[in-house]
Amino acid sequence: MTQPGKVLSIIVCAAGPAPHVGRLVTLAQEAGWSVQIIATPSALDFIDASALEKQTGRPVRSQYRKPHEPRPPRADAIIIAPATYNTINKFAQGITDTYALGVLSEAPGLGIPVVILPFVNSALAARAPFQHSVKQLRAEGVHILLGPGQFEPHPPNSGGERNDSYPWALALKNLPN
Repeated sequence: MTQPGKVLSIIVCAAGPAPHVGRLVTLAQEAGWSVQIIATPSALDFIDASALEKQTGRPVRSQYRKPHEPRPPRADAIIIAPATYNTINKFAQGITDTYALGVLSEAPGLGIPVVILPFVNSALAARAPFQHSVKQLRAEGVHILLGPGQFEPHPPNSGGERNDSYPWALALKNLPN
């Protein structure tokens, strides 16, 4: 159901918790947000787009709109959850090869708050490119929920054990008021 008020864009990536992104939608709607979902192309295979469209009252977007299609409302805030290694690194590099990354790349320059709730394993999180990306995005004011008391990377090949306990509410709690 579409809620009046502030617009929250949730960008969902292709990671284990993605099928449960409706949990975040529910929490956001209960907090008074009007929610729109943007899926990376790979995430479309993880989510139930029609169920999310019914839940939000808006189409799930994964591609740029056609000229005759209505423009979606501009987000007041963006949450990327679950955020993958790939998306975090591309966002930091300014790569806009998907609609989701195009929206993200513009957000800091527009003053739109961005909260990232990663879902990465410890081997990927230990890599220098990832650490550099996190540092670079934080320097631009992007709020990355990574570290003690936030999302802590899991050992490789164990992500499936963390899907049900993924801290969706943490992302919403870290949005600016």
